[in-house]
Amino acid sequence: MAQNSNYPDTQLFIDGEWRPGAEGKTIDVVDPATEEVIGTVAHATKTDLDAALAAVERGFKTWSAVSAFERAKLMRKAANLLRERSDRIAEIMTFEQGKPLAEAKGEVMAGADVIDWFAEEARRTYGQVIPARAPGVMQMTVKLPVGPVAAFTPWNFPINQVVRKLSGAVAAGCSIIVKAPEETPASPAELVRAFVDAGIPAGVVNLVYGVPAEISEYLIPHPVIRKISFTGSTAIGKHLAALAGTHMKRATMELGGHAPAIIFEDANLDKAVKVLAAAKYRNAGQVCVSPTRFLVQDRVYDQVVDAFTDAAKAIKVGNGREEDTKMGPLANERRIPALESLIQDAVDNGAELKTGGRRIGNKGNFFEPTVLSNVPKEARIMNEEPFGPVAVFNPFSTVDEVIEESNRLPYGLASYAFTGSTETAQQLGTRIEAGMTTINHNGLALPEVPFGGVRDSGYGTEGGSEAIDAYLVTKLVTQASA
Repeated sequence: MAQNSNYPDTQLFIDGEWRPGAEGKTIDVVDPATEEVIGTVAHATKTDLDAALAAVERGFKTWSAVSAFERAKLMRKAANLLRERSDRIAEIMTFEQGKPLAEAKGEVMAGADVIDWFAEEARRTYGQVIPARAPGVMQMTVKLPVGPVAAFTPWNFPINQVVRKLSGAVAAGCSIIVKAPEETPASPAELVRAFVDAGIPAGVVNLVYGVPAEISEYLIPHPVIRKISFTGSTAIGKHLAALAGTHMKRATMELGGHAPAIIFEDANLDKAVKVLAAAKYRNAGQVCVSPTRFLVQDRVYDQVVDAFTDAAKAIKVGNGREEDTKMGPLANERRIPALESLIQDAVDNGAELKTGGRRIGNKGNFFEPTVLSNVPKEARIMNEEPFGPVAVFNPFSTVDEVIEESNRLPYGLASYAFTGSTETAQQLGTRIEAGMTTINHNGLALPEVPFGGVRDSGYGTEGGSEAIDAYLVTKLVTQASA
């Protein structure tokens, strides 16, 4: 078995202790750039989950009694530790996930900003004093932590996907069990380590890995768990939401998307191409908010497609640890045949392949940045999230036509638009059925703005001032004179 000395083996973290799985099982971790096994991650079984559940229950009793002021201080310390360790954590993330080092470090630094944001929100969980109908009566509401949380996160952003859930829970006074991704286990473990080294009490934060379905179907129904948060595919999200509903558990669901990216003829076309190409090929297109359906007004359609194709061709694909790499490999080998099938289906249905469409080399999960033009609606890629470096272009004529296409699918996560018209921008902002619409720039995923979808893309937000609400309950306390 190959082993990379720069990449650590990852253990479970339960009740304040880094430990192997109770049965000693491990899962191999593979570098997607070399296809070599670089380490292992501990495999949790039912015994480990029972230990984590007992710990998270005790941890909640401890942490919910800590003042918001003190919780915020500890979180800011964890954020600073994450920043201090960002170079090393970025290297770990690139080894296991593949993204370029610059993207990995940016993710770590953004994660620290998320922790700081929630640290401040911890001190602003205000209640109300409600005017009473009768003299001598006091009515007020208080915000209380909902209880132990179970969080489930994917591999595409190993820090980002965990840090929003972890920070929201900890800021609110909740304890948490994080089921992090087995493909990319070491970087979320380093995030947890920052909280541990900052002084988080035992049991408040717990980290497990294993078989995702087994862990979710054990944790979600368990009476200790009061809330779940899941990021992943729509199909799995619906299943877990139904399971949570059966047991009356609160749930936040951040699911898949198929984001429209609309370019009007009056837009700054150079800016539109530059911004959208960067968004499309970031993390090799493995982004839930990635622009996927590019809808361009017909008078400038050919011009935009040609410019975007040139931008795609100019991207340097390679090992994320190489300095000049702009796009790394796909994180999983299984994405290659999935993308090839979608692209071939589009071409068979009459689409024009402008560039890309193929695997690069025969070692590592490298794939060409791809552009498809004039893709019929019947093609699978117009209806299924590609989750890869593929941009799909079609022309449109009118505002009503492009809004109809934007809303055609059941997804509603992110949407993008470029226009020089204030009137058009106002229509897009209100009529596109998506949780997020960004116009004339890419303004998504900042800690202080909402992050979430509607329809089949889920519900709840993991950013902005409302994000902490999912981890709090509102309790009425009313008292009359004795």
